[in-house]
Amino acid sequence: MNDDYLWDRSGKPDAEVERLENLLRRFRQDAPAPDFAHAAVEPERSGPAWWRWPRLAIAAASFAALSFLAWYAIRATRPAWTVERLAGTPAVGSLTIRAPGHLLAGESLETDANSRARINMEAVGEVEVDPNTRLRLLRARPLEHRFALDRGTIHAFIWAPPRLFTVDTPSAVAVDLGCRYTLHVEPGGNGELHVTFGWVSFDHTVNGATVESFVPAGAMCLTRPGAGPGTPYFEDASPALRAALEKLDFDLVAGGVKGGIPGGVQGGVSGGVTGGISGGVTGGVSEGVTGGVESLEKVRAAVLDTVLSESRRQDALTLWHLLSRTAGAERARVYERLAQLVPPPAGVTRQGILEGDPATQRNMRDLWWDELGLGDTSWWRIWKGPAPVR
Repeated sequence: MNDDYLWDRSGKPDAEVERLENLLRRFRQDAPAPDFAHAAVEPERSGPAWWRWPRLAIAAASFAALSFLAWYAIRATRPAWTVERLAGTPAVGSLTIRAPGHLLAGESLETDANSRARINMEAVGEVEVDPNTRLRLLRARPLEHRFALDRGTIHAFIWAPPRLFTVDTPSAVAVDLGCRYTLHVEPGGNGELHVTFGWVSFDHTVNGATVESFVPAGAMCLTRPGAGPGTPYFEDASPALRAALEKLDFDLVAGGVKGGIPGGVQGGVSGGVTGGISGGVTGGVSEGVTGGVESLEKVRAAVLDTVLSESRRQDALTLWHLLSRTAGAERARVYERLAQLVPPPAGVTRQGILEGDPATQRNMRDLWWDELGLGDTSWWRIWKGPAPVR
């Protein structure tokens, strides 16, 4: 596409831009522009320019959100998103979609091995649905558009204000922060999130405790039932780092518990033949758990070695998340490696990260994040709000 098209509509437009223009054409304003010739000019305020930019960005985002809500409030009908058949015979409930149909809250869209579909949500965004997918629309309200992906793959492109569009999976909730992403769920519940534009917050809350991953463009994150989202990493991270992270996030925690206790019980029963069943089982369980924990710590230490040695400057994203997912000696090692890649800024101390109270640790991590070159934490902290609970 000729870049001049975005300024004066000269040249041939990109197909995606042309389609977006057609979607938004109904909201076009044809009235003449107001005359600003006599508008009062506010005197230049004192203070550094960098201090004014975050406030301007927040004001612009707030205006966009209010504009969206105003548009939504004047709609008198229940939201019914349009479903377009792209291939095969997708179905809404028991009805096969051939001509454009509609998807209402409480209904599901399902595709077989040969079907694909697209959901058009007007000023919210659009979702393409791949074959062998089941997607349910849970709620469609002015402040919440919530889907559930039971299995399969979707590609979401959202232009509504952040946090209005969410997708539940069996093990985590994807919260849109202004983005384009692909989300896949396997039949067993394992999932993968790939972000290609903007941000997605990937969350899981159990008994008031929240695991959250902030995933920027070019990064991905795995998720597992019972564990929630893992540690995010960039897609071009080394295979060794990716494999080590998966073990650290999912395999080693479960293996330590499931491997230690059964082994202890088995050893206790064997010893109980000569030493007494009761004493044997008690001693065996104790020794099995102790041995399992010690073995787990050694294996985790070796796997963490791989993560730290394989980390590049760009992989500071991964190490930053690990600061809140490790403790003790593990966190100290993560701190040292992250400090080598991205020196901590003023206000961030080793003692505060390792030993400070939760609020101090979070504030220091946020200050450090702003040094990673991935944007300012104030943006997604403002829009993120409380983590959604499934």
